[in-house]
Amino acid sequence: MKFLGIDYGSKRVGVAVSDDEGKIAFPKAIFANDKNLFENIKKIIDSSFMQEKENFFGIVLGESLNYGGEKNKIMKDIEKFKLEIEKKFNLPIYFEQEFMSSIQARKNKKITTKQQNQKTMKIDDSAAAIILQSFLDKKQENKK
Repeated sequence: MKFLGIDYGSKRVGVAVSDDEGKIAFPKAIFANDKNLFENIKKIIDSSFMQEKENFFGIVLGESLNYGGEKNKIMKDIEKFKLEIEKKFNLPIYFEQEFMSSIQARKNKKITTKQQNQKTMKIDDSAAAIILQSFLDKKQENKK
């Protein structure tokens, strides 16, 4: 059961993929959030199909909430994005809270906030992998 993970941002979108068993998430790509975004995501989905690997079972999308558990400003855009990807790819979409995923990704890569602000290091794909891994871990726990 392979899954695609997405960390949606207003400028960049991080993408991660799971292994074919749906147990481990891997950073895959970072795309500009522009008119080519859906085509770039489609290429990842199609490449899995063309390589005769297991097709994607669903898409896990980061849900952006604040410390109080309320929707952040970007959540409105994420919800619009969700509707678009449902139409374009005909795959189930699952929300997974992305609370602090970027901070955790920076920490995992040992990237300072200054480096991130200088755009010398991008972490969006790693943040997508963290979101996807959280979803996969919960899915595994529910099987027990």
